[in-house]
Amino acid sequence: MPEKAVVLLSGGLDSATALAVAKNDGCECYCLSFRYGQRHEVELDAAAKVAESIDCRESRVIDIDLAAFGGSALTADIAVPKGRDEKEMAAHIPVTYVPARNTIFLSYALGWAEVLDARRIYLGVNAVDYSGYPDCRPEFIAAFEQLAALATKAGVEGRPVKLHTPLIALSKAEIIRLGVSLGVDYALTHSCYDPDKKGFACGECDSCVLRRKGFLAAGVPDPTRYAP
Repeated sequence: MPEKAVVLLSGGLDSATALAVAKNDGCECYCLSFRYGQRHEVELDAAAKVAESIDCRESRVIDIDLAAFGGSALTADIAVPKGRDEKEMAAHIPVTYVPARNTIFLSYALGWAEVLDARRIYLGVNAVDYSGYPDCRPEFIAAFEQLAALATKAGVEGRPVKLHTPLIALSKAEIIRLGVSLGVDYALTHSCYDPDKKGFACGECDSCVLRRKGFLAAGVPDPTRYAP
């Protein structure tokens, strides 16, 4: 029997690659996405396509309203930064940071993993091409894993969930090369924080800048649909 894994799948480049890694590891994958009030909700269409292309056992979308709190350019009427270089991105925690988002998402993933008796959770966090998010750091992952061992029946009974972050030490170019080697169709993915009404990427937000640079450095054609 293959080992079960819950995979956090946003529909972006990194999460699609993490899913491909989980599948390549021999896992039976249960994908979890969130409609949380994000301005780039088009990413959920991408997540559904990615989940189907990589043959998930089950894929779910959970509705939670982080826009009720706001506090982020992704969940409130705050402008998304455009045209920044990586030095600017890393200087401060950006306004595109959604307060406690990964903590909330992982909590849902942990709950589903315990119900499924899954021992693994995969997520595509990355700390090299760093865009300033505190909940993408190895320290956060280690702390949440410790919390999971303490806070669940499975953990107390000696069956703790392991968090797998296969991309955390890779550059964007290395992530793309890995994904290509595993057959990821990046044309299905969406990374832009501020797409137009047709879902085309802006090409200028932090996520678009890092994505475009990654394809260039990897020597892989960029399949992203950019707005005119």
